[in-house]
Amino acid sequence: MGLIATIKKQEKQVINLWDTMRRLVVLGGGESGAGAAVLAKKQGFDVFLSDSSEIKPKYKELLTKYEIPFEEKQHTEALILTADEVVKSPGIPDKVPIIKKIREMNIPIISEIEFAGRYTDAKMICITGSNGKTTTTSLIYHILKNAGLNVGLAGNIGDSLALQVAEQNFDCYVIELSSFQLDGMYDFKADIAILLNITPDHLDRYDYKFENYIASKFRILQNQTAADAFIFWNDDPVMQLRITNYESQKNHATFYPFSEKKGAGVKAYTENNKLVIETSKNTFTMEEELVALTGTHNLYNSLAAGLAAKLMGISDDNLRRSLSTFKGVEHRLEKVAHVRGVEYINDSKATNVNSCWYALHSMRTPTVLILGGTDKGNDYTEIESLVVKKCRALIFLGVDNAKLHAFFDGKVPATTDAGSMHEAVAQAYDLAQKGDTVLLSPCCASFDLFKNYEDRGWQFKACVEKL
Repeated sequence: MGLIATIKKQEKQVINLWDTMRRLVVLGGGESGAGAAVLAKKQGFDVFLSDSSEIKPKYKELLTKYEIPFEEKQHTEALILTADEVVKSPGIPDKVPIIKKIREMNIPIISEIEFAGRYTDAKMICITGSNGKTTTTSLIYHILKNAGLNVGLAGNIGDSLALQVAEQNFDCYVIELSSFQLDGMYDFKADIAILLNITPDHLDRYDYKFENYIASKFRILQNQTAADAFIFWNDDPVMQLRITNYESQKNHATFYPFSEKKGAGVKAYTENNKLVIETSKNTFTMEEELVALTGTHNLYNSLAAGLAAKLMGISDDNLRRSLSTFKGVEHRLEKVAHVRGVEYINDSKATNVNSCWYALHSMRTPTVLILGGTDKGNDYTEIESLVVKKCRALIFLGVDNAKLHAFFDGKVPATTDAGSMHEAVAQAYDLAQKGDTVLLSPCCASFDLFKNYEDRGWQFKACVEKL
């Protein structure tokens, strides 16, 4: 055994010995938390998991399988505040009492992604942005998987990164990252970081300050060097204000901006009805009409994914084949059915105003829009002109629709309220005319009436299928 290998082995033995002496508490017993607990157990930590809600049976089974102690429907401070470190699930806000107490005791709090990153040398392709994350992440995974790479899908989609690091051995991971996950990341580094766009979202978690949310998104770039890649939308006005400051830093990542049109320094764009992707090795081109995803927003997603694929060494033939066969993401502009000459589209994943803007922008027929839910500090001005131009009617689906009424009443021919998805779809059926589109694109979180946006989308599809 060589000297370097011997040193690394000794270092690992020391780390493992240290881990067996440390107590790790995981807060949250969902996908993220359960995965972190399993990885901690396998790394020799004294691990305990606590969830203030009931833990789903599949995660209880996982914790039991690995003999991990846990509690549900409570947070026992005596068991939590003895931690050397805490892994917090992204859905837990900083304002909850137990988090405040942990911080008062100066116990470090990290995310599951940060924790998992310590125990793998795999290449990390990380995607964030206010909109398009899931589609772009899924598309990159589709491309790499089809090309034969040993790749995992993680973050907000797929199995948790920690669980995959614990149980599998992938060479690279494609990771969708929310701002909440990024907030708990410090030493983790993305080999390829993708920042799609930044528009106001989740402001209720950021003291209603857009600047705080922007700073959270830019954490995806931390620890990157010139050997790493930063892919971003060149025309995003918010991003442009930050790029100049970032570029002045020493050893910043190599830039790979994308845009709809060719421009100075742009590495991916469209020209003469073709996608063009430039890297140091070659220039890839593909006819736009052959790309499976349609719409301006999906053009950006395809350009970003194509850049990442070329940087990963994917051949032109493999990239072309994957871009033409990708089927899209459930709950994102998903065509559900045609009923009585009306098309029904499920865009339940549109949990912010900008995402709804993209959906409305792609509509080519008069639209009955279903929106509403848990407001996150939304400003509906962004979609006002599109609503006035394209919407025949608005159906407000939520427990409290006062803000929606105050903003939209009088701007479209009809507005109505619905207290359930069944009621919303029934109203849409009555309001829509032949040739119209019924679009579920809520602008809001789903937690007032639904378990999550998937539940909201599934209920929409089930109701449509019964028409």
